[in-house]
Amino acid sequence: MDHKRSRFVKLNDGHFMPVLGLGTVASESVPKSKVTEATKVAIDVGFRHIDAAYVYENEEEVGKAIREKIADGTVKREDIFYTTKLWTTFFRPELVRQALERSLKKLQLDYVDLFIIHLPIAMKPGEELHPKDASGKIILETVDLRDTWEALEKCKDAGLTKSIGVSNFNRKLLEMILNKPGLKYKPVCNQVECHPYLNQSKLLEFCKSKDIVLVAYSALGTQRDPNWVDKDSLVLLEDPTLNSIAKKHNRSPGQVALRYQVQRGVVVLAKSFNEKRIKENFQVFDFELTTEDMKAIDGLNKNYRYFKLAFAADHPYYPFSEEY
Repeated sequence: MDHKRSRFVKLNDGHFMPVLGLGTVASESVPKSKVTEATKVAIDVGFRHIDAAYVYENEEEVGKAIREKIADGTVKREDIFYTTKLWTTFFRPELVRQALERSLKKLQLDYVDLFIIHLPIAMKPGEELHPKDASGKIILETVDLRDTWEALEKCKDAGLTKSIGVSNFNRKLLEMILNKPGLKYKPVCNQVECHPYLNQSKLLEFCKSKDIVLVAYSALGTQRDPNWVDKDSLVLLEDPTLNSIAKKHNRSPGQVALRYQVQRGVVVLAKSFNEKRIKENFQVFDFELTTEDMKAIDGLNKNYRYFKLAFAADHPYYPFSEEY
């Protein structure tokens, strides 16, 4: 990997993560072939960090794009930083490795760069991604996350993943892992919803103090998938402050929202299946926001969450009842 300092962050295990990543979660309306195309375009444009997950059910398509770009000489495998996520039905320690092996089989790759716990909330194991009872309620269970973490450590030791981390964890859950007796590896990152309406400043500060990278998803707001998000939620990219700053720099509000994260030391994911937008999203390294711009964007924070995970509000590890 070419470590142009500004475009990578060094993880606490010594590996490097590109500060800008491509998100690959797609709503059901996006045809699978589109995912392959978008991933190839992204690699051509310069994206080297690909954020994916077992539960997105499109790792075959993403893997195909990566393999084709390796085959045509655009990149080598070691140029790509690929993240997958442990889905919640595989939290029992004995299921963790096979979950990662399933992803690797779909991808037809030998290893991933990062394997993270997708949510801190376990669901009933089995082939159903969202196991439900007769009344349609998701069936949750409690698995000690420290045991799950130990199984991730073993995946790292086995060479199936270079790094391991978490997602949607609050401070308390991070501390539970960090304070675990016999901890072998710290999480390298915590991937959370983060954008100007939910800037996560306290969680960011805590993560930095522990040498854990904060990775931002929904950095451009959200496409408001009705399965997860209220249909009348706020539209981030229509924000007047973001738009006036964008105008001043002759940029799009999306580019400003992404640049904001890069400048505050957050690794940021940008999701799009539109060629023009993918190109635009990558163009965040050739301009800089002023201190005043950054302050103005900080001032937009409303602690406004698009993904509330309400189905798990009563779970002992529910992450969003605390301030951060």
